[in-house]
Amino acid sequence: MFKSTNRTASLVAGMATILCLSAPQMLAAQEAPPPVAPVGPPAGNPSNGGPPPFIKGESVFDGDWVTLGIGVGLSPSYTGSDDYRPFPLPIVQGEVAGIGFSPLGPGLALDFLTGEEEGLDISFGPAFRIRSDRVDGIDDPVVELAGELDRAVEVGVAAGISKRGIGTRRDSISLKIGARADVAGAHDGIIIEPSLGYFAPLDRGTAVSFSLNASIVDDNYADYYYSVNGVQSAASGLAPFEADGGLQSVGASTFIAYDFDGNALNGGMSAVFIGSYSRLVGDAADTPYTSVRGDADQFFAGLGLGYTF
Repeated sequence: MFKSTNRTASLVAGMATILCLSAPQMLAAQEAPPPVAPVGPPAGNPSNGGPPPFIKGESVFDGDWVTLGIGVGLSPSYTGSDDYRPFPLPIVQGEVAGIGFSPLGPGLALDFLTGEEEGLDISFGPAFRIRSDRVDGIDDPVVELAGELDRAVEVGVAAGISKRGIGTRRDSISLKIGARADVAGAHDGIIIEPSLGYFAPLDRGTAVSFSLNASIVDDNYADYYYSVNGVQSAASGLAPFEADGGLQSVGASTFIAYDFDGNALNGGMSAVFIGSYSRLVGDAADTPYTSVRGDADQFFAGLGLGYTF
């Protein structure tokens, strides 16, 4: 059934999401591609004019399934930093009792509503993320003098729509958007993250994806992370700065996924590599934390191994 092939893509893209978003201080724009197409069989049925199955037989994704694993990544020590540090990445993703769960940085997104019609796939569900930007681990001594920030807990929703069969029978394009608000009294703001992705399976066990991403923040978010108030200026020597909300960053990411036995539908071991670039813009780039002590060009790389059962 097509549901199982959708979950294959979810596994591949979900591992990339973990690698891309689980960094201790990771850019909102570094959004991994959403699960938009199967690695295995394409949608359709020969009896109704659709393409023939790509792989015959049952899939590990037909019922409950879980992926567990570990990865390693390299990212800036805070948003806007030019100091990079490695970090470990736990991998947890799956579907139990009809409810899908996938990583969202140090957080989780649940898929309560899915739909398939005329080659379109629709998803919607709640999401939360823990944001630890400049909470600790600040490598720049001047930025560290400005003081540590509080950890934010962001709660909101994520929705997406994808279209299969763009250039081939098994590729697809998707539009995804997430919106979350801080409920822990840290930045007390809102962040919105749209992305446009293209996904193409190369064979039964290998897939590639490319996405364009952006992040938009409100005044509260921008003020908390990018403003330099009087106390922070006196402590660090950085010039005072008042930040406003708006477009925070734009970027692009790509990943390659590989199933070790060449068949992603039977579970087992798989690997994902992801590379990402984003450019801070507006006050996120103009703040002294970035323009004086860091860099508006931000890079990320990660590698993960997972086992699906």
